[in-house]
Amino acid sequence: MKRRTLLTVGVVTGALLTLVGGTLALLKPGRRDGRFTESGTALFTAVAKAVLSSTLPAEPAALGKALQGHLKRLEDTIAGLNPHMQAEIDELATIVGSAPGRVALVGLNTDWASASTAQVSAALQDMRESKLAVRQQAYHALRDLSNGAYFADPSTWQAIGYPGPRAL
Repeated sequence: MKRRTLLTVGVVTGALLTLVGGTLALLKPGRRDGRFTESGTALFTAVAKAVLSSTLPAEPAALGKALQGHLKRLEDTIAGLNPHMQAEIDELATIVGSAPGRVALVGLNTDWASASTAQVSAALQDMRESKLAVRQQAYHALRDLSNGAYFADPSTWQAIGYPGPRAL
């Protein structure tokens, strides 16, 4: 692909996502006043269960507590980003939180709250392997946000065998 074509595709895709995201934000945003809406909570809970499945506790009460802590850290992580990045994450959460965006961008026919972990995992894997850069970028954003916020808590390090920073 020529550089000019790649740049054109990037600009057109960005403009389209901005237009669609701005329109959808009026309908059902993923975040409002720095906190996840019901839509955003369902989205990031489903993504966390799929991305972090092997590191999350199996017991339901412990799982609920871990996911609550994760969502709080994720909100705090996003709040610490610059306004431009927050706006991009808000657009992504709004787009993939809506039914048309979820189906078109993620490839998930079931709503986030009802989708099984296997369904969400399969949809994320399809995004990761997609030939469309916008789907890959959305996948990486969702995965990286989930991983970063989850493993920011030292109590999660044991699940991946990380002993913590060395004492100096």
